[in-house]
Amino acid sequence: EVQLVESGGGLVQPGGSLRLSCAASGFTFSNFRMSWARQAPGKGLEWVAGIYTDGSTFYSDSMKGRFTISRDNAKNTMYLQMNNLKPEDTAVYFCAIVTLASLEDYRFWGQGTQVTVSS
Repeated sequence: EVQLVESGGGLVQPGGSLRLSCAASGFTFSNFRMSWARQAPGKGLEWVAGIYTDGSTFYSDSMKGRFTISRDNAKNTMYLQMNNLKPEDTAVYFCAIVTLASLEDYRFWGQGTQVTVSS
């Protein structure tokens, strides 16, 4: 059974940092491209960042320079390091398996982890 379990969310003050994790199981993690996406209250799903199997990384323009995506294939885990967080980063963050066609073409995703940026 394919499973993606996100963790690491929480409440953080503006300017703070969080590291999200995505633990994968039930498939050969190293063979799949992965992405992080988020959904803010009342808004649609927004792609955040993606990573290829070779470790190549890609970011949404609004997150570039603040967020870092990475993966540890030995641990079947993907990460999202988020720095200089802003209130507009408040959202539920999801990790997802994506297709070869696009980092925004989601095949499967986890249950999400809540990130709240507020003073």
